[in-house]
Amino acid sequence: MTQNKYINEWIAEMAAMTTPDSIVWIDGTEEQAEKLRAEACATGEMIKLNEELLPNCYLHRTAINDVARVEGRTFICTSKKEDAGNINNWMDPKECYEKLSKLYKGAMKGRTMYVIPYSMGVVGSDFARYGIELTDSIYVVLNMLIMTRVGVNVLTELGDSADFIKGLHAKADLDEENRYIVHFPEDNTIWSVNSGYGGNVLLGKKCFALRIASFLGRNEGWMAEHMLILGVEYPNGDIKYITAAFPSACGKTNLAMLIPPEIYRKKGYKVWCVGDDIAWLRVGKDGRLWAVNPENGFFGVAPGTNENSNPNALHTCLRDTIFTNVVHNLDNNTVWWEGLDKNPPANAIDWKGNKWDYTKYNKADKSTCGAHPNSRFTASAANCPCISSEFNSLTGVPVSAIVFGGRRARTAPLVYQSTSWQNGTFVGSIMASETTAAATGAVGVVRRDPMAMRPFVGYNMGDYFAHWLNMGKRIPNPPKIFNVNWFRTDKDGNFIWPGFGDNMRVLLWILARCEGKIDAVETPIGYVPHAEDIDIEGLDITVDTVRELLSVDTEAWLEDVKGIKEFYDLVGERVPAELHDELKALEARLTK
Repeated sequence: MTQNKYINEWIAEMAAMTTPDSIVWIDGTEEQAEKLRAEACATGEMIKLNEELLPNCYLHRTAINDVARVEGRTFICTSKKEDAGNINNWMDPKECYEKLSKLYKGAMKGRTMYVIPYSMGVVGSDFARYGIELTDSIYVVLNMLIMTRVGVNVLTELGDSADFIKGLHAKADLDEENRYIVHFPEDNTIWSVNSGYGGNVLLGKKCFALRIASFLGRNEGWMAEHMLILGVEYPNGDIKYITAAFPSACGKTNLAMLIPPEIYRKKGYKVWCVGDDIAWLRVGKDGRLWAVNPENGFFGVAPGTNENSNPNALHTCLRDTIFTNVVHNLDNNTVWWEGLDKNPPANAIDWKGNKWDYTKYNKADKSTCGAHPNSRFTASAANCPCISSEFNSLTGVPVSAIVFGGRRARTAPLVYQSTSWQNGTFVGSIMASETTAAATGAVGVVRRDPMAMRPFVGYNMGDYFAHWLNMGKRIPNPPKIFNVNWFRTDKDGNFIWPGFGDNMRVLLWILARCEGKIDAVETPIGYVPHAEDIDIEGLDITVDTVRELLSVDTEAWLEDVKGIKEFYDLVGERVPAELHDELKALEARLTK
């Protein structure tokens, strides 16, 4: 398949360790993919769904002990522990290679090793980076064919170069006590063993596109971020692009695929999705920051996705999709999940493979769910109704605004703008969400998740903050940085802002600020809108309600300052002095 000695020698070394019965190269053709689907269905690894209702769609179930990313088993292996930092789990590379080599020894005996050459980003573009994943899982192959750009052209582009990310995955025994997802950023290497769940085994996703890529970006002067990318099209045809970072359960995919309220649709506004999860950002020749989505598909959470919450996501997964750990509706050979509709199937198999009785479902008890709460759909971006025409652009899209957000009951206002790139980096570094009872059993516990990258930075978090500050000095025309909070609540705990499509109203204020078309009010935390400048036409709220949404609760912020100090102490001595200065200045403004 290739004459590249670096690739061939590495594959030979990995095959000698894992001892597969055969080696199959994945060429990216539909013909080969169809044979693999048929094989997976023959072995029971996947189930072919109703071709008329869900064309080219399949159902897969993971092992019951293997249903989500495992942060506690995820490691960054750098030669110096301090380079991985205090946030990441660390293991000495030599120790890790020795430990995992024993787990890989003979792990593919009786199985096939599949060789997947893939590109993150459009093959041949300045943004593109290449990887090869070795796996013994057809499920992984078929997901990678959707999520990345796989094919012989990747090998052609690589030529005789050694510059590729080496990924090794083996299901082994799916032993959760010996499950590891490890990254060797200094070696461009990722190893994953004893898992079959997508987030742990689709090595192009979080492993490469964030953990390894963030390390590469720091060294090479670009950024790999856990951000959606969307374009807002104005009635005159102009399109402005926004990237946004949110922790989980904060509506990231819904925002990426936002449908404008009817009053805006009638005026001609549209929203286009470039990406829902990851953005790679580089400084363009024009001095602006440009972004691409390095992925080729969506690995979305199924529960809660429906015709009202996110019709674009729902329509995206109605064809050419792999569903994982959802309900199998036996009456029509389709799928179902909690929140899809109010008609759970009476004749169904749950995500564990057992007969499911929907009448025993209790919303407060996740164990009664038919679909796992983290069940997924892997769908092609090309099938998304609102996919941007720039999705396959070689240059990416120019970024007008970077938006951070979290779930805060009263601390953060609906929206505020940072005062500078440095201040914006500070705003991103203090990002946090409060837990809800449904999620954890505890209410209001603040979890810091800077830039929504806490689980995904491939090196020391303090150095990551420093890289953000350095990038600000390298971008002649940087985007403006904002923070949003869709989750402000009243005294009874009810959300005040309607959210979903109406978040467009806030995006339009943000873009007006980027264009210098609108004024703002300076507060201790940054610039907030004049309440009258947030369009509420058609909403059942008043200007006074907006004023409440935009208010800055000084006491709550002073309490938050304590939490920020604790978090900076956790990150350690590499937190840049500039961010400590920003924190001191914030505290001083709040106590005036």
